[in-house]
Amino acid sequence: MSYFLDFEKQLEELETKIEELKRISDGKEIDITSEIKRLEKKAKELRSEIFSSLTPWQKTLIARHPERPYTLDYINLIVEDFIEFHGDRRFADDPAIVGGIGKISGIPMVIIGHQKGRGTKERIYRNFGQPNPEGYRKALRLMKLAERFKKPVVTFIDTPGAYPGIGAEERGQAEAISTNLMEMARLKIPIVSIVIGEGGSGGALALSVADRLYMLEHAIYSVISPEGCAAILWKKNSEINVDDFARAAEALKLTAQDLKAFKIIDDIIPEPLGGAHRDIEATAKRIVESILKSLETLQSKSPAKLVEDRYKRLKKIGSFTQTAP
Repeated sequence: MSYFLDFEKQLEELETKIEELKRISDGKEIDITSEIKRLEKKAKELRSEIFSSLTPWQKTLIARHPERPYTLDYINLIVEDFIEFHGDRRFADDPAIVGGIGKISGIPMVIIGHQKGRGTKERIYRNFGQPNPEGYRKALRLMKLAERFKKPVVTFIDTPGAYPGIGAEERGQAEAISTNLMEMARLKIPIVSIVIGEGGSGGALALSVADRLYMLEHAIYSVISPEGCAAILWKKNSEINVDDFARAAEALKLTAQDLKAFKIIDDIIPEPLGGAHRDIEATAKRIVESILKSLETLQSKSPAKLVEDRYKRLKKIGSFTQTAP
């Protein structure tokens, strides 16, 4: 049984009815094929109507959908001969970040990404996709390995943010993130990053200093979550609510469409109607197309040119107005 979000309730009713009719007609002489087709057409039209006018808050809910594909789902679909590496060689292994070597369409590369986990037990094990410093140090170790052997790096971003626990702070969370930003900026190999779900704060930024940055159509990328933003700005004597979250999501401009308009990301990867979880294989195929298209251009550049262009790309983000004193 699929999981439906609150704004998909009408769709849930239709699809439940379709499934019931299919069960009734299965192996019986009752012919209700025409009714099923009529309802399927109606469901498709309704889904198209709903997903053509999503609010930023609704997109946030889709980015967090419990059935949305995670990094390991994509790795299992698109990466051949994947070998996962563990540990940062300093403290421990962090399951919130996975990474290793493999091939995409026959091209050897290093693949790294956040992993939230599916189901209560795995989510606790993966710390809900919130990395500790050792996770970022493991990621950097793999990037340095890629640089040594002149292989491209692909990162998948999907985290609510870096873990803010006491242990993480004691082990240098801010230093680990800032070191990744500095080192990624000067890696002499192509880097392609894709926001597949949530891109939250520095926890996401530590894997997204890249030559090409893409977002899935219903992914989000922001300095803070809508809930965190609403709590800082509007929580006084009364509790904040969903309306406040929606208001914050609108103000944060966190959707792929907003970020493309601001030229923070390079392009948007379309998702199947209803979200990536509706057709994981189709989404994975589009991701591969974007990766290969990027590498085709990036691999023709010299290491020095790669670093220079990456620096220029980062400097162009944002705008300012200068006035005479």
